Amino acid sequence: MGLGRFGSAIALTLERLGHDVLAAERSADIVAQFTGRFPLVEADCTNPEALVQLGVHDFPVAVVGVGTSLEASVLIAGNLVDLGVPQIWAKAISAEHSRILRRIGVHHVVLPEADAGNRVAHLVSGKLLDYIEVEDDFTIVKMRPPRETQGFTLEQSQIRKRYGVTVIGVKPPGEDFVYATPDTRISANDILIVSGSADLLERFAARP
Repeated sequence: MGLGRFGSAIALTLERLGHDVLAAERSADIVAQFTGRFPLVEADCTNPEALVQLGVHDFPVAVVGVGTSLEASVLIAGNLVDLGVPQIWAKAISAEHSRILRRIGVHHVVLPEADAGNRVAHLVSGKLLDYIEVEDDFTIVKMRPPRETQGFTLEQSQIRKRYGVTVIGVKPPGEDFVYATPDTRISANDILIVSGSADLLERFAARP
């Protein structure tokens, strides 16, 4: 619900991936802009009756993309909670907005700007090639291997024991990704996929 940059990007991507999508937007101009690109209707989702007519309660997942109006966002999210939608995702524009959404029962709250800023900060401050913070301090990173691991197998380098992080897989240049085993040997040009807590990953990535 809501077809700003956030909501429209989700709808277009889900449609491209082959998922059934029904988008709802209050603005007739925005509806006209996206007509023909994916199924959508003009509706005011702050009205619970509109959601009932759309059959939202039959959908397994709903996304609230409204960010400019905190009141509209909270009303729509509350309506979805009342209708018992199993998984509700919602965009928040501030920590306070996020707190309210979580309190009324939204399952997943996204702060796009804060999340993007956090991710970029980790990327520009070290050797990380990508950074995904999942939740509960569980993070996955893509990185180049420290020199002390190069030429050794994972069993020999004892990365998990020494640094508290786990190498999930290795991507040698020009080859397919492979899941890591104790016998996996790391080369200088490999890309590592590593999981663990953010602090421990930062410490490991900071190794020369």
